[in-house]
Order: sequence, then C-alpha cells, then structure tokens
Amino acid sequence: MARRARGRENAVGSAAITALQSVLAAENAAVYGYGLAGAQLSGGQFSAAQQDWTVHRMACAALSAMITERGAAPGAAAVAYRPPFPVTGAGAAVSLAAMLEDGVIRAYLGLVALDDQALRAFGAVRMQAAAIRAASWRGSTTAFPGLPASAL
Repeated sequence: MARRARGRENAVGSAAITALQSVLAAENAAVYGYGLAGAQLSGGQFSAAQQDWTVHRMACAALSAMITERGAAPGAAAVAYRPPFPVTGAGAAVSLAAMLEDGVIRAYLGLVALDDQALRAFGAVRMQAAAIRAASWRGSTTAFPGLPASAL
C-alpha cells in the first residue's frame, strides 16, 4: 500500500514539475518578446512594456526556485524565439505584448488544473494578473482568458 501511495505522490509531483516547466517556458518567451516589443515602443507604452518585462523576469526566478525545490532542474530559456509576425512598429509590438500575455495565461491554466491547492491558487492569481495585462495591451477583455475558442 505504501508503494502505491508513493507512486501516486511521484505522479502528482511529476505533473506539477511538468506544469511548472511549461509556465517557466512561457515566462521566458515573454521576457524575450517584451524585449522585441519594447524596442518599438515609446512613452507610456515603453514604460508599461518595461514594467511587464520585469514582472516576467521575476516570475522566471520564482518558478525556477519552485522547480528546484521539487528536485528538478529548471528548463533553460531559448537563445532566441521566433515572433509570430514581424515586430516592426508600435502596433505590432502592442499585439505581440497581448499575445505574450495570452500564452502566459494558457501556461498558468496548467497549474490551475493540478490537485495541489497551493499551486492552483498560485496559478489562478498569476492568470488573473496576466489577463489584466493582456486586456491593457489589447484594449478589451476576453470572456475566458486562456481557453481556446473551441472550448467555449
């Protein structure tokens, strides 16, 4: 019986690590993407991008610590990321920022789906913050951030 309980515990821990790694990957992509976006912005938009870039860098550090605490090695950020479209002006930069936040929301949704109550709460708070940032960049909200349209 103890063996079965330990197996379940390892599976839950593995699911948590997998979800945390996915969130870390999304946060790393956001850090890179905000660098691209920020290069095309000025004034208040540049300041907002800089602030959001800092939020995502801090999230990467926190997630890396959470993964390490669970006995795994945090995934490394890619050297570069390919943006979904050319970011050659302020309009594209704003669209990219909203898309980055959408990606972060989807990643945190994986934490909300776990059995671990602390990770679920952490994920929910982070999803809410990313949804607010996405709405700020987009200029509007979406009904169920993080869920694909096909799920609605």
